[in-house]
Amino acid sequence: MGLSLPHILILAVVAALLLGGGRFSALMGDVAKGVKNFKKGMADEENAPTLTPPAAPLIEGRTAADIIAEHERNKAAAAQKPTDPIA
Repeated sequence: MGLSLPHILILAVVAALLLGGGRFSALMGDVAKGVKNFKKGMADEENAPTLTPPAAPLIEGRTAADIIAEHERNKAAAAQKPTDPIA
């Protein structure tokens, strides 16, 4: 047994009588303002500029990219060294 149209209408009339005409319209106006502000906030979020990551910090006067490049060069140089044959 669900709510039929006459039940909903009776509930609406009782709510209007309890809240009064002015309070009910003010309540609906506040709901409308809330929906409007929500939509505006969502639109602002979509139009927000993307943040760029900060520059790499210097470590002993070098950037992280310099340290990684040096590590790669050292690794490549170690791979090219001939190993001593075990006799």
